[in-house]
Amino acid sequence: MPHRVDPALPQGGPHVSAGRILVVGAGIGGLATALSVAARGHRVTVLERRDEIAEPGAGTQLSPNAFHALEQIGVDRAVRERSVFVDELRLMNATTGERIAGMPLTGRYRERFGNGYAVLHRGELHSVLLDACRAADGIKLVPGQSVTWYDQTPDRVTAVTDTGRRFTGSALIAADGIRSAVRRQLVGDGGPQASGHTIYHSVVPLADIAEDRLPPDLSPGSVTAWVGADRHMVHFIHRAADGTRYLNLGATRDHGTQEALVGLPLEKSHVLAQFPESADSVRRLLELGQEWRTWVLNDRDPVAGWTDGRVALLGNAAHPMLPYAVQGVSMTLEDAAALGELLDCDGRDVAQRLEKYNAVRRARTARTQLVARELGTRLLHPAGEAAAARDTMLAALTAEELHDRVAWLHGKRDFTNSTEGAEN
Repeated sequence: MPHRVDPALPQGGPHVSAGRILVVGAGIGGLATALSVAARGHRVTVLERRDEIAEPGAGTQLSPNAFHALEQIGVDRAVRERSVFVDELRLMNATTGERIAGMPLTGRYRERFGNGYAVLHRGELHSVLLDACRAADGIKLVPGQSVTWYDQTPDRVTAVTDTGRRFTGSALIAADGIRSAVRRQLVGDGGPQASGHTIYHSVVPLADIAEDRLPPDLSPGSVTAWVGADRHMVHFIHRAADGTRYLNLGATRDHGTQEALVGLPLEKSHVLAQFPESADSVRRLLELGQEWRTWVLNDRDPVAGWTDGRVALLGNAAHPMLPYAVQGVSMTLEDAAALGELLDCDGRDVAQRLEKYNAVRRARTARTQLVARELGTRLLHPAGEAAAARDTMLAALTAEELHDRVAWLHGKRDFTNSTEGAEN
């Protein structure tokens, strides 16, 4: 049975002597990993480079596999309470405003995959994980510690910070993001690669928007992607823990930008200029955006090895991906769930168990990385005859056939079984 944690209550009880696990990074991946391995009796020290532990960003989407992972980690109930479960994924033509296709997410979808499909703000998910970590006896959070290096011996590993502080444990799990310092030492493959795609984000309280400014096809029960040549826009509605509802807008242009932009603020007029000749609904949605920020999207090529003895990478440090398969957070949660199960030990064979983690996770995450790239080209950004062929193909698929297409992703439940779901 999965270990459950109620974030509202302190967690007591004895811990077996399983050794201390070091986790680098207190984002979603690091905190999920801390909970997952602490549930198996390990003491955990989470080292975060920032002085404040928080999660920036916009809304995110969680498919059924993410909720199966959250259940194993022990926080699915709290995450469900903050999520909005949607009824459909819609694909719309950004120029004409016409519907292309839609995949239903209720009924047979939920029966088949064992969970629904939800949206929420990344900060809400992070808050649930952070509260649970603070309530857990075996987890210590240490902010203001920027890990730049590691050393190891056959029986221990030491994380070294930029100020020379040293933290020692039986294993080190690096969840320090796409520009991971631990990956730089472990893999040595340089910096992430720019995709040429620029994304613009805005999150707007619905209460701030006059009803007559909302487009008639807002469809609050769906996640909607408006697609066009070399550009697309996604919108959905999520809510905060206090019940406040927000409109999440994410608009993307594929125009070859290689410049490194991370959260740069910009004017609404700049965003609108990226989407000329758009359908009325698209223009109206973009007009609603406030305090726009922009990022150039990056990923990395899949690699075969994420481990070095007692050190392993996780999430974006191991397999960063473009957002088009909407699986970055879900794959990270799967990693955390898998590590908790595989590190259910006393610390004597940690290196072998980390090698197994690498072996059971790499093919699935590599496939997802490559599919995410392909979706940007074939699903979201084609033009002319290629776009027409996409529309014809998708419109001809039944709901069951659409579910078949995502079964290998959304249907995963056993995260230490590299073959389960592989045939889908």
